[in-house]
Amino acid sequence: MSRLEPQYLFRQPNLPIAEAWAPLDADDLVEVPLLGSVAAGMPIDACIDAGSVEVPSRMVKRNTYALRVCGDSMIDCNIFDGDVIIIERRESAENGETAVVMINDQEVTLKKLYIEKSGVRLQPANEAMPPIYLKNSDIQVLGLVMGVVRQPDLAA
Repeated sequence: MSRLEPQYLFRQPNLPIAEAWAPLDADDLVEVPLLGSVAAGMPIDACIDAGSVEVPSRMVKRNTYALRVCGDSMIDCNIFDGDVIIIERRESAENGETAVVMINDQEVTLKKLYIEKSGVRLQPANEAMPPIYLKNSDIQVLGLVMGVVRQPDLAA
């Protein structure tokens, strides 16, 4: 693989997300819609941006789409600023899963989701960033992270 080709990382099931990434060969590529950006930091307004990205077919399920990560809140899960995450559209998440979440029907963020007695905690995977506490009615799960496309470092 040349240094200018993207790296494809597939999430292996039943492992903590920080350890779950396995490299995937760039064969049998299919296009999935790239719908815009998601904040990995402070939530940002949801914005639709039509485009597409090619990923190995093994990363694609029936309701798959991609989002570009903006920010550093998920670095301890090996998801970095500029990565493209592959999302399986889901309306719910299990405790501790890494999810794309819409807040108050306007802002979107990428965090680990924890269901607590008082509501929901959106936990960054970065010690330097505080969690976000919300009521259950303030959030909507949009999908779960299934893969990462890491673009090459053009400065290398």
